[in-house]
Amino acid sequence: MVKLSTVILSEIKQKTTRRYLREGFKDTLRIFVQGGAGGNGLPKYVLKASCSCSANIRNSFRFGGVGGKGANVVAVAKENLTLEQVYKANRSKRYIAASGRHSTHNFILGTPGEDLKVEVPVGVTLVTDFGKKLGELNEENEELVLAKGGPGGHPKNGFLGVKGEAYPVKLDLKLIADIGLVGFPNAGKSTLLKAISHAKPRIAAYPFTTVRPNIGILSYKDLRQISMADLPGLIEGAHKNKGMGHQFLKHVERTKLLLMIVDINGFQLSPQYPHRSCLETIMLLIKELEMYNAELVKKPSILVINKMDTEGSIQRFEEVKDKLKNLKESFKDYPSEIRPENILKFCDIIPVSAKERPADVEYVKNRLRNLLDVLAELEQQEQLKANSGLYQEIRQKISEKQPIRV
Repeated sequence: MVKLSTVILSEIKQKTTRRYLREGFKDTLRIFVQGGAGGNGLPKYVLKASCSCSANIRNSFRFGGVGGKGANVVAVAKENLTLEQVYKANRSKRYIAASGRHSTHNFILGTPGEDLKVEVPVGVTLVTDFGKKLGELNEENEELVLAKGGPGGHPKNGFLGVKGEAYPVKLDLKLIADIGLVGFPNAGKSTLLKAISHAKPRIAAYPFTTVRPNIGILSYKDLRQISMADLPGLIEGAHKNKGMGHQFLKHVERTKLLLMIVDINGFQLSPQYPHRSCLETIMLLIKELEMYNAELVKKPSILVINKMDTEGSIQRFEEVKDKLKNLKESFKDYPSEIRPENILKFCDIIPVSAKERPADVEYVKNRLRNLLDVLAELEQQEQLKANSGLYQEIRQKISEKQPIRV
């Protein structure tokens, strides 16, 4: 009896765990969309001579009535909305727009169907099953037509309304944040995020990887706010979609700045994996980013060496400090399969103890703000240069078209 109870309890525990993972953070949702069908038209027929109708109505009867156009399915971007909420609002995941009204003797021109608007999170990319990208929604109240309604019946299509577009669409969410935290599990990302912002991420003392991305808001005395995302932790082989894999890496693409955080003592995911030193951890993280998307290595970044309060951490940092200044040279001694081809150029390398030293956290917070301000200024200068070049080009074209004075 005791053995049977133990088996039952273990099964319940497993089901609970699976349900927790299944109901975790959704960053992909597949839905079915269908535009409304067009209303049928009305074939022509002869009006009685005694009919007191206007000329427009008489012409409509002469050539036949036109059915109303089917409604479109339109996605609308909304802040503070998750794909989990989108799913719960319509568990069938089917969005079918209204059909257009048929043409009748009383309503020669059928009224079009009213568009069906689907609210989706800001930052979502919409792709069909065939890989066709319909578009992205990156701003509040931005709209995108997912499925067009069919035209109404008219003389050219035999007065038969046409069906609307219908196909599955994948909603792929990429979080938009100013800063993205990058690191292996248990490097201290969640600890740093909790210390530096008002976020409340789950923290563990074992190689635990964040299951749900946490967004923290860094607030300053002048009311400036910066968003920071603690994304699911990488593991070796993430570019091959191991672990959280692509579910993590795709979120890095939309951040302005990468904050790479590593443990000074190195990292070992499990006994099946080799222990990696601090330097090897940095190398492998760069490799994973590069293998997923080479453009990620070009992003501005800061390196934070965490857990400097642990025993022997100062000595280990002194040993690795000079190597960090020239990573390309330092990586030459490692095998090519784990060595990245391109090197992430860190704007700053900061040793900290996110757990024990608040002054370290405050320094990182201010350093992040300063770097983002510099990046914004550089972006503005590039935009001004681009606009100036465009202005000169337009001015030259106008001058070429002006009449020659004699």
